[in-house]
Amino acid sequence: MSELYDGYIVGQGIDEMFAPDGSVRAPYASFLERTRGWDGARYRDREEAAGLETLNNGITFTVYSESLGTERIFPFSLIPRIIEHQEWARVERGLIQRVTALNRFLADLYDQQQVIADGIVPGPLVLDHPGYQLSMVGVRAPLGTHVHIAGIDLIRDIEGEFRVLEDNLRTPSGVSYVIENRRTMATSVPEVFPREGVGPVVDYPERLLEALIEVAPPGAPETPRVVILTPGAANSAYFEHSFLARQMGIELVEGRDLLVHEERVYLRSTTGLERVDVIYRRVDDEFIDPLAFRPDSMLGVPGLMSAYRAGNVTLVNAVGNGVADDKAVYRYVPDLVRYYLNEEPILRNVDTYVGWREDDLEYMLDHLDELVSKPTDASGGYGIVVGPQASPRDLDALRLNIRSDPRRWVAQPVQEFSTIPSFDGDHFEPRRSDLRPFVVTGASSWVLPGGLTRVARDRESYIVNSSQGGGSKDTWVLAPRGGHAAGPLPEEVD
Repeated sequence: MSELYDGYIVGQGIDEMFAPDGSVRAPYASFLERTRGWDGARYRDREEAAGLETLNNGITFTVYSESLGTERIFPFSLIPRIIEHQEWARVERGLIQRVTALNRFLADLYDQQQVIADGIVPGPLVLDHPGYQLSMVGVRAPLGTHVHIAGIDLIRDIEGEFRVLEDNLRTPSGVSYVIENRRTMATSVPEVFPREGVGPVVDYPERLLEALIEVAPPGAPETPRVVILTPGAANSAYFEHSFLARQMGIELVEGRDLLVHEERVYLRSTTGLERVDVIYRRVDDEFIDPLAFRPDSMLGVPGLMSAYRAGNVTLVNAVGNGVADDKAVYRYVPDLVRYYLNEEPILRNVDTYVGWREDDLEYMLDHLDELVSKPTDASGGYGIVVGPQASPRDLDALRLNIRSDPRRWVAQPVQEFSTIPSFDGDHFEPRRSDLRPFVVTGASSWVLPGGLTRVARDRESYIVNSSQGGGSKDTWVLAPRGGHAAGPLPEEVD
């Protein structure tokens, strides 16, 4: 084993590479053998090469919490997360099961609302939610698909089991980093890939485009016109918007490039108006149509919702999904799986207390110093308070915030996320990590092998979001033993 691991100490949680006794876990045996000769100088050289590759490809993100220089190159680590094929097969089934139930929930919620009538989900919790959009009532999404692209955040708990931490069903981002991470690894350190190969990620844009075509509205041509609607270059995920547009060979447009006439959407082009059938929109609900939502929005398309309600264009993801990925509704997703599918959830939730429930609220207020408290309407790691790391003053302020608006808060026991070795400039040390797999749904669901592994900025942090300074790793799903050798997947370097 490389000297870079000398002094590596596994923390309280599960480490992906090492067992508690210091032995190497089976998925990492080949990787460690192939990197046995690495020392600090060699690793730094490889990491610098990977950083140059990242810089040349313009892989950036925005850190809103910093006052100076918010645009940053996405930090990348050469130590991958490695998952056995058999374990991933179970995760994949669980993800498809969960997204299927959430799609049925949204279709029901905007139609018959039987889930409320049967007492599975409290009516006020969802019907009074700001993400519940009255303009979606009665809308039949093509193929019944409301969630076309889902990013489901997972953690590996102290027992070694993957659990769902959060559902992202509106405009989840990060998949471009998955593809670029693989490209960077294959370019910088192709020799580290196992002989059996790993699950490919380069075909995500093709799979996504197939799903977008499948959900085109009735009456669309055989080859429907698909575009990506972006808020513009100032958006933190603009790199991803432009990346996916290039990879899929479709137009990247802003609201000013589209217009609605007689409840149909058209693209302004140099040759005139061209009808648009499917819009993969990366604009939030409230900004997408100034006639239906915020009248001051300059990002959306006036009349877009009328065209959508008339069935003349498909919006991906559908409007109104925010009610289903709310952190309070999250608690009820296992019940939704049982209700709609008559199955036990394959992937479990993290135990969650909801401020909206009186008994949960009392427990939360009495145990804030032991819990991780999260605002239900925030993302990117903003607003999270880790009780054991918070000062008495911070906890007092949190208590006041929760009392003033209990519906806005949930809390969870502190989770010892699994750790993965990350380089600190001299040697490796454990950093907490999560995993965001992506599920694409058209006529059926497909899961990208692996996903975006995010790692915390420093050893003590529980926050892994890139917007809070975290980095990322390539995620390998090992090919089944006896499968075809894929090596470093050279086709992903082109």
